[in-house]
Amino acid sequence: MKPLIATVAACLALAAALPSFAQESAPDFANNALIARGAAVAIEGDCAACHRSVEPHGAQYVGGYKIESPLGAIVAPNITPSKTAGIGEWSFAEFDDAMRKGKRRDGANLYPAMPYTAYQGLSTADMQALYAYFMHGVKPVDNRASETHLPFPFGIRMLMGPWNWLFTLDKPYKTNAALSPQAQRGQYLVETLGHCGSCHTPRNIMMAEKSGEALGGGDIGGWHAPNITSDPVSGIGGWSQDELVAYLRDGRAPGKGIAAGGMAEAVEHSLQHLPQADLAAIAAYLKASKPIRDPVETRPAFAWTETRPVKLAAYEPGNGASEASYADSSTTDGAFLYAGACASCHAMDGRGTKDHFYPPLAGSVTTGAVNPANLIMTILGGVDRESGVGHAFMPSFANQMTDAQIAAVANHVLQRFGRAETVVTTDMVATARKGGEAPLLLRLMPWLVGVGALLFALLAFVSVRRISHRAASSTV
Repeated sequence: MKPLIATVAACLALAAALPSFAQESAPDFANNALIARGAAVAIEGDCAACHRSVEPHGAQYVGGYKIESPLGAIVAPNITPSKTAGIGEWSFAEFDDAMRKGKRRDGANLYPAMPYTAYQGLSTADMQALYAYFMHGVKPVDNRASETHLPFPFGIRMLMGPWNWLFTLDKPYKTNAALSPQAQRGQYLVETLGHCGSCHTPRNIMMAEKSGEALGGGDIGGWHAPNITSDPVSGIGGWSQDELVAYLRDGRAPGKGIAAGGMAEAVEHSLQHLPQADLAAIAAYLKASKPIRDPVETRPAFAWTETRPVKLAAYEPGNGASEASYADSSTTDGAFLYAGACASCHAMDGRGTKDHFYPPLAGSVTTGAVNPANLIMTILGGVDRESGVGHAFMPSFANQMTDAQIAAVANHVLQRFGRAETVVTTDMVATARKGGEAPLLLRLMPWLVGVGALLFALLAFVSVRRISHRAASSTV
C-alpha cells in the first residue's frame, strides 16, 4: 500500500509541476537572436508579398492588398503587432492555430489563400521565431484592412470547416530520407515555407492541391505556374543547378526565361534575399523531385531557339503604306504591332540585348510553351520586378491594345521566335483580362445552389404536409 501511495504522490507532484515547467520551457520571444531568426523565416515564407499595402512596392505587413482568387478578391489582413488593427493581442497558441490550421483568433476560418496547408509543416522552432519577429521585430501600424467579401456561398466561412477536414492533413512534416542533406533542406523550403505547390500544383474540383501531381503546373489568376518537377521536357530537368539558382535570385536565367506576375513578386519579396545555400538547396530538391511529363510536349519550352525570317514588307500596316495607315491604331497586323511596341527593347530579330537586360524572345520558356497564358499575361500586365540585378520593367499594353491586337502580336512572336504550333485567340485574351478561366466549382455553383434550394423547398413542403396531417388527425 505504501509504495502505491508514494507512486500516486509522486505523480501528483509531477502534475503540479508541469505548468511551471511548460512556462519555463517557452522561449523568450523578445530575444534578439530569436527575432532575427524570425525575420529570416518571414522572408523564406514570403509573408510580405501578400500582407502589404495596395501600392506597388508598398509597406510590408500592414495589409490591404487584394489577392485575386478565382472566387473573388481576398484581402490580406494587417499582421503588424498593432493591438487595434493587427495581431498585437494574439498569443503564440493563437498565432500557431492561424498558421497551421487556418483559424483566426475569433475562431473564424481563414481562406486557403493563406497557405496554412503548407505552413502546418513548419518546425516548432521556426514558428516560435516567426512569432517573436512579428511581435517584437515589426513596427505596429494601426491600419485596419477591409474585410474580405466573397460572393455567396463562398463568403460563408463556416463552409471552410468541411474543406479543412478533407484537405488539411494535420500530420507532422516528414523528410524524404532518400534525399541528400542539401535536397532535404530544399524539400522543407519548397513544401512548407516556400509553399511552391500553392501555385505550381494543379487543383481538383474542390480547389485543393492534387497531391499526386505535386509541382506539375497550375493555373492561377490568368497565369500558368509551370511544371517545376525534374522532368527534362515538361519540367526543369533541362535546367542546370546554376540556372535555377540565378532564376530564383535574379528573376532571370539567360537562355531559359524571366520571372513575371506572381513569380516576380516571389523573387522581389522573398527569393532574392535567401542565402545562396538555401537557393542551391531548393534547386537540388527540384532537380531530385518526381518527374511529371505532359504527353503533348516533346521538346522543352526553352529549346525553341531558332528565329524564323519575315519579309520587311510585313512590318507595314496591312491596309497599305499611306500616311493615314500609319496613324491607324486599329490595325491587327502582328508584325507591324511588334515593330512599334516591342522591337525597341527585344530587337527586330527577337534576340534582346547582349546583357539580357531586355531578354530574348527566342529560347524562352514563355514563347516556347504549349500554353500561351504567360505570354498573353505578360503583354497585358507587363513586368515590374526589383532584384539584385536591377529594376526589370516592361510596360503594360492592356489599355493600349485591343484583345485582337494582343492576340495578333502574340501570334507574331510565337510564329517568329517560339512554338509556332501554339495559337492565341481573341477569346483567350478576353479570358485572361478577367483573371483566367473560372474553375469548374465556380461554374457549377449556380446549379448546385439551385438544386440545394429545390431540395430545401421540397423538405419544407414535406414537413408542412406532415404537420398539417398530424393536426388534422388530432382534431378527429
